[in-house]
Formats: sequence, structure tokens, C-alpha cells
Amino acid sequence: MLPTSTDVLVVGAGPTGLTLALALITQGVPCTLVDALPEGANTSRAAVVHARTLEVLEPLKVTDDLVAAGIRARRFTVRDRDRVLMEIGFDHLPTAYPYTLMVPQSTTEAVLLDRFVALGGEVHRPVRLTGLTPVAGTSIGSPPQAVTATFGDGSTVSARWVVGADGMHSTVREQAGIPFDGAPYAESFLLADVVLTDGAPEDQVILFFSPAGLVVLAPLPGGSYRVVATLDEAPERPAVADVQEILDARGPQRPRTLVGEVVWGSRFRVHHRIARRYRQGQVLLAGDAAHVHSPAGGQGMNTGIQDAVALADALAAALAGDGPALDRYALVRRPVAQQVVGLTDRLTRLATMPAAARPLRNLALSAAAALPPVPHGIARRLAGLVHS
Repeated sequence: MLPTSTDVLVVGAGPTGLTLALALITQGVPCTLVDALPEGANTSRAAVVHARTLEVLEPLKVTDDLVAAGIRARRFTVRDRDRVLMEIGFDHLPTAYPYTLMVPQSTTEAVLLDRFVALGGEVHRPVRLTGLTPVAGTSIGSPPQAVTATFGDGSTVSARWVVGADGMHSTVREQAGIPFDGAPYAESFLLADVVLTDGAPEDQVILFFSPAGLVVLAPLPGGSYRVVATLDEAPERPAVADVQEILDARGPQRPRTLVGEVVWGSRFRVHHRIARRYRQGQVLLAGDAAHVHSPAGGQGMNTGIQDAVALADALAAALAGDGPALDRYALVRRPVAQQVVGLTDRLTRLATMPAAARPLRNLALSAAAALPPVPHGIARRLAGLVHS
């Protein structure tokens, strides 16, 4: 049963919302976590956890479980078919986690949820937010008082702070009247977890450039692989033939990568958008409610989790009397999202350049790769260590 009041109401129990609620309860901050779905994610969706994310999760006592559940990919390579244009290694990064951890989002959520529940937390499901009303008739942007959240069954919760971690179509963001600036990409994206019978390395994530569009190939625990590709119109439920056609046209040729089975697949559309503000009075945003972008580089879930940890610290500080803490959160994390959106957009546009520009692009990337500071700098940026 929902409480009638709480210090912090977190809307959305994906990786961002779970991390935020776990970080709050770890610091002794009362919070209520609600989600519109009847159960958590049972598909893999995001599959990359970067070094900085593992670092910020350490105080929550979940990092070891995540590392144990995942595959350590120590290299990220950019290729044009069989030609390696740039190899980015993580071995020499200044972190205890010098790799990209490949682990399904469903596993990440399960690890976070188990820890949250072990500390006495509860996810209230299915609970759909329908409205936010400032207390005493003031505007949402007025000095801190409280907000009344109304849900689909007519129940209400009074909260000092409300956090939208409810994804790209955030009801919290819409209720607060915060614009979501940006636009969709023209292409759709195919996402599939597949079993390959030949032709895929087990120790690296590969981004293939092609005039037909990008394709990412990455190992997953249990012997399957993640395939992400851009298409004008991706199939709703990709079959073996769909994924094989993409890899034949864009992936390696020697040896040919053979698809034996599609374990799970879907299509989705991607936007590049950033909330104009991360805070509107007592309402705050984190994760996909605040920023969405191309999956190139595997940055989305990681940025959201890092948002959550930073916001938990800011909320704890605000409740302890540090009024400007929440403004600092917004001032620090929004520029990070702008950098991430810029990076993923550049990777996407590089990968899908017209055929006429392909030789010059390949030459420029190969020349840049020969300068050690360049791949090392990209490794630090992908790992999130530039934001530490």
C-alpha cells in the first residue's frame, strides 16, 4: 500500500529509478518508488555497463554482483568490414574496472532490485502517475513546499520532492511543463540477441561502419551476442534471415558471421533530446526522462545511473539543509548529457556517412588511431571517466 506522504517520490523503476531509490535508502532518506509496469524488465535492452558506472555503484554494494554476472570486453574496435579503422583498449585506464562490462539490463535491474529489497525497500506496482499538483495552490516552480502526486486508482501521495525517472515519454516531465528539446533520427533501430555459429570475437565490442548503416556486435553472457543496427524500417520481430542479411552486408567477411538463432529481438526509434531543465521547483529529472540519444557507445543506461547517484547525494544534502545542492545537480549533470548526446550523434553520423565520403573518413580515422592520445581519450570518454 502506498504511503500518504514521503520525502522523495521516485517515478519509474528502471535502472535509473532503482539506483536512485537504493542510493537514497542507503543514506537513510525516506523514499517511495512507483512504476507503471506490473513487473520489471524481462528483456536485455541496454547491455553495457562502463567503468565509471561500476565505480559509482560501489557504495551501494552491487558492483561485485554485476561484474560476476557479466563478460569483460577489454577492447572496442571500429571497422569497415574486415578493416580495423581504430582499436580502443581499456586495459590502461585509471580504474579498477579496465573493461566494458557486457551484462543484460534485466540482470542489472535484478541486482539493483535485490539489494533495494534487502535493505527494506519496495517497488509499488502497477502504479501509474496521472497528475502533479503543488500544495496550497502554488506553482511547481515556487519555493520548496510539497507536491501531491495523483495516480490512476485515485490514490495520492504528498512528497517534498518528485523525481521523474520514467523514461523518454516521462509523465513527470510533462506535468512539470519541461520542454524536451531535440528530434528523432530518421532511421529505426533493430535490436537482437542472437546465437552465432561462427565469425565473432568474444573479447570485444565492434562498431561496423557501412554506407547501409551502422551495426554493433557485442558478446553477452551465456554465449549469445547483441546486434544493434540502423534500418530505414526495421522488422518488428527480427528473424534469423533479417539479422543474417544485415551482418552479410555490413559485418565481417572473413570469416562470415553466421546467425543460428534469434533469442530475442525488437525494433525501436531513437531520438536525440535533452530536457531544457533538470529541475522545476520540487520536480527533478534523471535518466531517459532527461536525455535520450543513439545507442552508439552504450552510454544511455550508464548516464542515467550516474545521474541517479549524483541526485541521491544532492537530495540527501538538500534534506540536511543544503538548499543549493539540487541546483548544483542540474548544473553539473545536464552538460554531461549534452556531451554524451554529442558523442553518440557523431558516432552515428560517422557510421552512416554517404559512400562517397567513406574513403576520406576511413583515412582520417586510421590516421587518428595512430596517435596514442586519441584512442586513449576516446576510451576514457566511453568509460565515463572524463565525468568522474
